[in-house]
Amino acid sequence: MSKHIDRARNLQKSIKEILLRDWDPIGIYNIDEDEDEYDAYVSEVYQMLIHRKPAHELFDFLWWVESEHMGLTGNRQKTLAIASKLMEIIKDEEN
Repeated sequence: MSKHIDRARNLQKSIKEILLRDWDPIGIYNIDEDEDEYDAYVSEVYQMLIHRKPAHELFDFLWWVESEHMGLTGNRQKTLAIASKLMEIIKDEEN
């Protein structure tokens, strides 16, 4: 398998883990049947990261998902922290 495919899979796995474990706006982290709940957002976050979109755009996307798409009140501080954490994984991949 190519190095690029491995890198993409690892990055997407990390994104999925952060969205499920840390972001988890609907609180389903400990429910095994729902571990794919946020998979629909992994691709968009991945594209934003590999295209070096700024953190505020990543935050805006996550905030839209939380507050508009899911209709939740949301937690801006937590979502800002998650956007920063996601930005760090692309930096870690490069090192």
